[in-house]
Amino acid sequence: MIMHTRRRLLGLAAGASLAWPGVTAWARSAAPEPFTLAGWSKPITEIVNLLAEPDKAFFKEEAIEFRYLPGAGGGDALRNLLSGQADIAFTDPGSFFAALDKGAALRAVYDIYPQNVFNVVTLKNSGITRPSELKGKRIGVYSLSSGTLQNLQILLQQVGLTRDDVKIIVTGLLNFAPLMQGQVDATAATDTGLALARRRGLGDATVFQVADYLNYSSDLLVVREDFYQEHTARLRRFLRAFRHSVEWMLNEPEEAASLAVRRAIDGQNPELNLEIIRLRNRASVSAFTKEHGLGAVDVRSLQAAADAYLKLGLISRALDLQKHVATDLLTAPGRTGD
Repeated sequence: MIMHTRRRLLGLAAGASLAWPGVTAWARSAAPEPFTLAGWSKPITEIVNLLAEPDKAFFKEEAIEFRYLPGAGGGDALRNLLSGQADIAFTDPGSFFAALDKGAALRAVYDIYPQNVFNVVTLKNSGITRPSELKGKRIGVYSLSSGTLQNLQILLQQVGLTRDDVKIIVTGLLNFAPLMQGQVDATAATDTGLALARRRGLGDATVFQVADYLNYSSDLLVVREDFYQEHTARLRRFLRAFRHSVEWMLNEPEEAASLAVRRAIDGQNPELNLEIIRLRNRASVSAFTKEHGLGAVDVRSLQAAADAYLKLGLISRALDLQKHVATDLLTAPGRTGD
């Protein structure tokens, strides 16, 4: 279990914090503008900073009427964005790269989780002690279109293996049960999936963190290029509110865990909520965001990931991420908001 003290989280947040200017007279008097975020999931605990809007009014303070549109994966979030059902998408880099590869005009504007949260897990009794020993083994993934498969391939690539060197088995979201029952030798998962499995009796396990081999973003906020060009001020207000909500979850994880009981569909257990929130808090900060502010996108890291996707054949052409990342919307640490 990965745990952080509140004091350490406060320190992390302070390094990436924004000097919030408070609610302007304009924002107090203006009618809130609707702004829809297309999510990759249902309203679950790990996005409680967004679900907290009725209680905390982060977006209302920026004259924004926040709306959350649930989805079933990052690709679904982008489809809802491109179809005009949403103004911004909460999606993964793989789905972002795939959409760019197909010619979609998009911009990444905020790095939600700059730390990679994916892993590959095997039981200690398997005898597998390093990723290269996964060759010839059965490995479970959520689905053939999931981030678990993409990140498994990234890990294999980094140790000189390919997808053809292992046997991929689709296990669904309950992917740890086949591991515990011996139906697979390892399983690809996320940090929160691993935390839940440990609570359910996973036992002694060896965990290979993808971040230890290629650390790149797990999720981004993405907008259409025309929206970025035409609604800059509105987008800045939204991102300011989003960042404020993240700071709240970093600074007040216990409050967030308590609120998730009422707001999240999976939030019945406050103790588990807190563990999930701490994991997401950990993924929300990095050395790069400590220097440049929460949400700042590390273009070089994202470019390395896109290059790896091309090498794996997950996309068909080289992408210049500098053209598809906005670096002018977030206020850097030590400056006041717009």
